[in-house]
Amino acid sequence: MTELDLYDYHLPPEQIAQAGAEPRDAARMMVVYREGPFRVEHRQVRDLPEFLRPGDVLVFNESKVIPARLLAQKPTGGRVEVLLVREKAPGLWEALLGPARRAPVGTRLRLLSPKDLRPVEGLEAEVVGVEPDGVRLLRFQGDLSAHLQAVGEVPLPPYIKAQIPLERYQTVYAKRPGSVAAPTAGLHFTPELLARLEAMGVELRFLTLHVGPGTFRPVKGDVEKHEMHAEPFEIPEATALAVNRARAEGRRVVAVGTTVVRALESAFREGEGVVPGEGETRLFIRPPYTFRAIDALFTNFHLPRSTLLMLVAAFLGRERTLAAYRLAVAEGYRFYSLGDAMLILPKAP
Repeated sequence: MTELDLYDYHLPPEQIAQAGAEPRDAARMMVVYREGPFRVEHRQVRDLPEFLRPGDVLVFNESKVIPARLLAQKPTGGRVEVLLVREKAPGLWEALLGPARRAPVGTRLRLLSPKDLRPVEGLEAEVVGVEPDGVRLLRFQGDLSAHLQAVGEVPLPPYIKAQIPLERYQTVYAKRPGSVAAPTAGLHFTPELLARLEAMGVELRFLTLHVGPGTFRPVKGDVEKHEMHAEPFEIPEATALAVNRARAEGRRVVAVGTTVVRALESAFREGEGVVPGEGETRLFIRPPYTFRAIDALFTNFHLPRSTLLMLVAAFLGRERTLAAYRLAVAEGYRFYSLGDAMLILPKAP
């Protein structure tokens, strides 16, 4: 058995969610505790206020998903799929191309309308470079941002077969465009639930981590050699101050999603706590790992053998995580991006 096999579990395909719960906070929520005997509670996301306390700091990722999946055509007539990764400079984007081998440096591309597959006037791109990990550099001629809503499509994970409107694959508090995948734990929150939490004295804080395509990238072979794609993040001063003050005063910091965990842990400095500002992270959290910035985690159920499952296992413990996942399968929970949620707290009351 390899190390990767230690993070495997069986999931019937019919439990992969193809649509989100309506309303959003009607999704089921499994509550699990890090300490003490293994104990689970089966609730709904709308019950979250019962498990939080006044003074808890709840941290969200306010990154906004962009319609990052494009279709382009080469001068020869061949079509190329484009997945935007991030903008490095005005008009210069990192992107994944498929099939990439047919688009070497110098290839010119015309962007196509997804509605009628006709070229979009005034919008072209050229492959101007290849990075070591195979990511292409595209320089766009024309205003991509002005056309993106018209030419781009929702970059849904490959396991979602249904058509999902971009608004439903977006958190209700999303503000800063840049992600190619949703920070999915946040999809469960409604304005009403946020208002209830704030009214009871939970402190709501926000940061930004733009999710890249590495979130879809499976771990293959040796776990030790797996490299994460770089993802940019920014932590406002108010958020860093709230987190550091809460930890100093013994109040809990609750991360909404693995992206928040990776941003806060990446920005943590011994003796300083979480440092505000911009950064870039390739942090791969897996057991064993000492968490320094968070006390609790609200997250979805993740793919087998994935970096996200390893992060949860590092926080909850591998055996306890897999026990919770096996129970979730037996109880009919819905899995992955549009599925149900798990709340991991330090200990039972």
